[in-house]
Amino acid sequence: MSAMTYRPLGRCGTKVSTLSLGGWTTFGGSITDDALTRTILHAAFEAGINFFDIADVYARGAAETSMGKALAELPRRHLVISSKCYWPMSEDVNDRGLSRKHIFESVHDSLRRIGTDYLDILFCHRYDAETPVEETVRAMDDLVRQGKVLYWGTSEWTGAQLDSAHEVARTYGAYGPQVEQPQYSLLVREKVESDVRPVLAARGMGMVVWSPLASGLLTGKYDDGVPPDSRLARIDWLRESLLRDEQVTRVKAMRAVADDLRCSRTQLALAWAAAQPGVSSVILGATSVAQLEENLGALAVELTPAATKALDGVFPATS
Repeated sequence: MSAMTYRPLGRCGTKVSTLSLGGWTTFGGSITDDALTRTILHAAFEAGINFFDIADVYARGAAETSMGKALAELPRRHLVISSKCYWPMSEDVNDRGLSRKHIFESVHDSLRRIGTDYLDILFCHRYDAETPVEETVRAMDDLVRQGKVLYWGTSEWTGAQLDSAHEVARTYGAYGPQVEQPQYSLLVREKVESDVRPVLAARGMGMVVWSPLASGLLTGKYDDGVPPDSRLARIDWLRESLLRDEQVTRVKAMRAVADDLRCSRTQLALAWAAAQPGVSSVILGATSVAQLEENLGALAVELTPAATKALDGVFPATS
């Protein structure tokens, strides 16, 4: 297995592992065994992963609690831990969005559940059209100045929304967003490449990408249908958005490219995502150490110009 590499979050001094580990749908969700969570997270750390991505809404706080227990046994200064806020955490009218009230209460809840004094990154999990961006930017700036958050970021914001946040930050002398977390994979390219990435480059922001395997579709596990214990079997909206005949046909076509490079389709898809301009880290999901090790094999894949051209032909950016 190749050694882990590390990249900055855009124009800043902190570096994250090229491959990272996230908790969406897994820890505290499909995995409720703390011992298994510990085994996977510690194996990731031993393999060189230093960035662990969580969110308050993942399993309604259970992901933060479960991952926090395992991460507490590792040296905090060697970890980059993120969480997120935006989605409703209860039925209360103010327990959602990016208001100053919700941001402050959410970060305190996340710190308590994870068991840490600070977050390296706090993401605004979506854009909040009901809250003035000035309110959000100034609340995040206050958290940075208080030392509860080191950097703040965004997830699934548009280029225009990112520009707006940076202009507000410039006006008030505040810290602007340092990193965006979009969905990005061979199957989901257009928004990042045409709208988001140019703004990230201009603003000096990093990019950490989620669902690089399109919820497992790019691994080939759905070539012949939906396995009953799979993510797409459990999550209706993901299955409806991803599982189309033309997508499966493309995934089958990429096998020839993977075979030429002597790697799996999983490793090829991850290597492609990591090779894209502006990507700081590719967030993995893993339910076992074996799956984690398979994913880490992407570090050894060397994309050739011919392979890149072939993938662009199978997965055009405007699809």
